[in-house]
Amino acid sequence: EFAIIIQCSIAKRRCSGFYCVQSFYDKKGAFSNYPKDKNIMYLSMECGGCCGKGVSSLLGHFNRKMVDFYKIPKDKTVVHLASCMTNDHHHYDRCPHLEYIKDIIVRKHGFKNIIEGSFIWSGSEELRESGKYNTY
Repeated sequence: EFAIIIQCSIAKRRCSGFYCVQSFYDKKGAFSNYPKDKNIMYLSMECGGCCGKGVSSLLGHFNRKMVDFYKIPKDKTVVHLASCMTNDHHHYDRCPHLEYIKDIIVRKHGFKNIIEGSFIWSGSEELRESGKYNTY
């Protein structure tokens, strides 16, 4: 099985993705439903920049390699749209191209298991609850 995290290209200029990876390996947050005793491969990629069209070529490459090397069906791959794309935070608001990116993932590449979110910092949650950040 595979877990792919697609991160915002703009956010990646400031974020290494450390907390998303840590959450995946610790099976916390958006990854809490993953079995702790099962070996699940992890792959991180960027959206390709606004408008997100670049994600298509990356997923196309992944599709070919997934089939060639591992024979893993698409229903065994979960695509996470990182929290930097799906939530309002101190860098900027939710990605305005999210629905377009989802359409590429589902319609063009056939991945049906999409989860919005990866790691959420507790401070951001507090700011969201106080009304400083938008909630979706």
